[in-house]
Formats: sequence, C-alpha cells, structure tokens
Amino acid sequence: MPLSRACYTRRGVGDTNAREKYAAYVCTSFTAGLEPLVVDHADGAAVYDDTGRAYVDLFSGIAVVNAGHGHPRVRDAVKAQVDRLIHAQSYTYYVKPVADLAEQLAAVAPGRLSKSFFGSSGAEGIETALRMAKAYTGRHEFIALERSFHGRSVATLSVTGNMGRKTRGGPYLPGIAFAPAPYVYRSRFGSDPEVVAEQAADAVEDVIRFHTAGDVAAFIVEPVMGEGGIIVPPVSYLRRVKAILDRYGILLIADEVQSGFGRTGKLFAVEHSGVAPDILVASKGIADGFPLSATMARPEVADALKPGEHLSTFGGNPVMCAAALANLQVMQEENLPGRAARLGQAALDALRQGTQALPHVGEVRGLGLMIGVELVVARDTKEPAPRLAQAARAALRERGILIGVGGPDANVLRIQPPLVIGEEVLASALQTVVEVLRVSS
Repeated sequence: MPLSRACYTRRGVGDTNAREKYAAYVCTSFTAGLEPLVVDHADGAAVYDDTGRAYVDLFSGIAVVNAGHGHPRVRDAVKAQVDRLIHAQSYTYYVKPVADLAEQLAAVAPGRLSKSFFGSSGAEGIETALRMAKAYTGRHEFIALERSFHGRSVATLSVTGNMGRKTRGGPYLPGIAFAPAPYVYRSRFGSDPEVVAEQAADAVEDVIRFHTAGDVAAFIVEPVMGEGGIIVPPVSYLRRVKAILDRYGILLIADEVQSGFGRTGKLFAVEHSGVAPDILVASKGIADGFPLSATMARPEVADALKPGEHLSTFGGNPVMCAAALANLQVMQEENLPGRAARLGQAALDALRQGTQALPHVGEVRGLGLMIGVELVVARDTKEPAPRLAQAARAALRERGILIGVGGPDANVLRIQPPLVIGEEVLASALQTVVEVLRVSS
C-alpha cells in the first residue's frame, strides 16, 4: 500500500521531548487524551510520525485537508504570496487575493450568496452570521437543532445543542430555542425518512410558535451534522424547513464549516437539498489546512452591518486567501466533489456489507466522504457503546489508520479522509476497519 517516499526520510527522529513539553507547557486538560503519536510530516492522505511510520489518514484533521496534506498547488500559492505580502488589514486596505477569493466564492455559492466576510475560524464565521442576521432582520432570537455543534465561543455554544460541549461554560445567551434533529436512526418520529423529515420540520414551526417571543432572526443548521455523529437529514427536510421559515420571515443560516468544500459530494452540502440559504459559513476545508472562514450572504444581508459593528484583525489574510483560491481551483479542476461522491458511495457500500452481521454496528451512514459508523451495545436497545468506539480507534491506530470519534455519546466512528485518497488505499483501510469491528464483536 504505497503512500509516499517521505516514509523513509525519518525527519523527526531525535525529537523525543514533544510529549514531555506538551505535558509541561501545552494546555490539554480539555481533551480526553491525545493520540499517542508525534506527527512529523504529512503528504496527500498519509501522516508520518517522528519515527517515519506511515498512517492512512481517514480524518483529515477533522475534515480540514480536503485536497490532501500539502497539495502542490496550494503549497506553491502560499509560498508565492508569502514572498509578496504576508499581512495587510483587509478591511482597512484593498488587498487583491481577498477580492479575487470573494469573487470566486460568489461564482460557486448557492443562490444569491455574493458577498463574503473573511475571518480566521469557523466559530468566528458563525459569530459573524449571527450578527448579520440580527442586523438585517432587527430581531434577536435564534432556533438551532438538538445534537448540533457550531463552535466553542459563548455565542456559538449558545446555539449548540449538546450538553457535553456546553458543560461548565454557562450561562449562555438568552433567546435560543432548539428543535429536534432529523436523526432517523434515533428519531422520536419513527424510522421512515420522509415521516421524520415532515415531523421534524413541523417541530421547527412548533418551536417558533410556542418556544419563542416571535422575534426569531434565523434558524441555523448543519446540512450534515458532523460533531453530532455524521447525521444526514432526509433530503426533503431542509426544503420543508425553508418553506416554514419563509412564511415567518426568518433567515436560514447553513453551517458548512465541516460539510463544505467537496466533502459530501457537492461543493456545499446544502446543494443536495436544492435549498439556497440566506447566509452560509465555510471554514475547515476552505484553504486546505490554513486558518480561514468565509461568511457568505445575500448582498442586502451582508450590507446590513454598519461601520464599527464588526471587524477581524486577521480576517482576509492574503496568505490564507491565496491558499483558498488555489484550493478552490483544485476542487474544480480535479473534480474533488465528484470524486468524493463516487468514493463515498463505494465506501458506504463496503462498510455496510462488511458490518451487516455485526451486532455492535447500529448504523453506517454518510454523504460523500463524510461517513459515520454508530456503535451500540446491542442493536435492539441501541444503547451507545463509547468504549467500543475508543477501542476501535486505538486498534486502528495500531494498524496504521487514523479515524475520529464523535457524537454526543462518543460512539460514532468518523471516517472523513482527504478527497484525494487513492481508491486502493481507501478500500484497504476500510477492510481493516471492518476487520477491527469484527474482532470487537
């Protein structure tokens, strides 16, 4: 299973103090524990530790390096921009890479999303979206989904529907109401996807009418819920919700921080539903590893912000924008969304076929190369099995494969490889995933 000649360079050998330095100087108390490997370098869909051992990366740094680690086009664009200009405050001066990126995003974004505000992280992008929605509508409440995740700042945690992420951080902002997630596997509305879509959408209207003061600015949703456990809503759900929102004059914010930039088989996951949001936030995969977010909005929504109401010191950094421009070109020229759709369907088929008889695999679901394998104690009870998930993650790491674990109960294996991963490499890695799950069952 060839990965890269870099496997033999062993560039990090000798730097044995990284773990000790982390223990002494890096704040990691908020983690459940780091993976026990020191990452030295990476290439494409491969990560190498400081001994030169290669790992197949099935997590992409939490769906960040969609075009692969160190894509040559992105790397070259960054080097050229560094030599030209590293920083100029992009909301004080005109900066060409910022203008070029905003133009290109307007060309590919759904609907009338033609103006972008650039920040440095997904949370900053969501904060911007919330501020825009308030400024445009003159309203102050929001509706979000249970099991959702939108960031770790106070405002983004306020619209996050996951107690595990919010513990000890409150009190949070008032004026937030939550609707049930369209989570077919664990839905209170039954197991028929269309019934779940209809009932979960109707529940949004119930929340508007009975849980708010009638002052709702926007409904915020992840078109595919990543941290919630790779929850893929039925395709009609967002169409039904958008019709309800339009009746009440409520904006739709699509949080594409994790699902955007080709991961689900389209450039943006919301495109699967045919719905055009009023605001869309992209980050993670936008610049193939460089920190950047874009909050895209209809021009009248974007222009509702007045002087002094918003800014970002590093937002629109020219180096980050150059990386994003190159990344977008790679997405288009190499048709990475189409590749994700094709490889993702093959991956779902292989995982479903390989695990269909395993009693601890409750469901395999996903869209494109955004795949979740939910582990349970038993299929009849659907009791989450977080220990099995952690054991599977550790066993896979020992066999040279890196995955993620998510969901509110930490029982969902997250498979989100770079979209450039080789077909044979992916197939072999997934076979190993099935073997590990078979042993644990």
